[in-house]
Amino acid sequence: MNTKNLEIHFKDKSASEILSEYLRPFCTQSTILLCIGTDKCIGDCLGPLVGTLLEKSSFPLPIYGTLNSPVHAINLKEKIKEIKKRHPFSFVIAIDACLSSSENIGTIEIRHSPIFPGKGIGKTLPPVGDLSIIGIVDSVRKDKSLSLHSIRLSFVMDMAEVIVKSLLDATDRKSD
Repeated sequence: MNTKNLEIHFKDKSASEILSEYLRPFCTQSTILLCIGTDKCIGDCLGPLVGTLLEKSSFPLPIYGTLNSPVHAINLKEKIKEIKKRHPFSFVIAIDACLSSSENIGTIEIRHSPIFPGKGIGKTLPPVGDLSIIGIVDSVRKDKSLSLHSIRLSFVMDMAEVIVKSLLDATDRKSD
């Protein structure tokens, strides 16, 4: 099983195939997805958008965090407790939008570490996930201002579709 982190731009023609191959060993029956974010801010809707698209595709693994039922800063601690109670021995793949430097915008990263939700905007929330899928949606400005509200929905949707296709392929091929 690969334990090296992976980075690929969502526009790379083979992005979903590369991500799928990488994710396949982690998508087992004990895996759950925790899709973090809110639909109230386009720059932070990547996680719930992925969760919703997977749910509509009859994804075979449990999903927490959709557009209709988001997991965000306000309910994160409560959802973590619920997940630990309902799935005590699960492997959690956490999915979230992330801020980085401007040259990394559009990159999807898989990390062998938890996500620290809200870190990019100065919030301190508990780390979540055994494996993280992050989509870099924007950068922090030099004056520390955020532009999460000026990100195009089409950009976030395109990135979400690559992540969704990779997860669907990773689980479909698992049953072959």
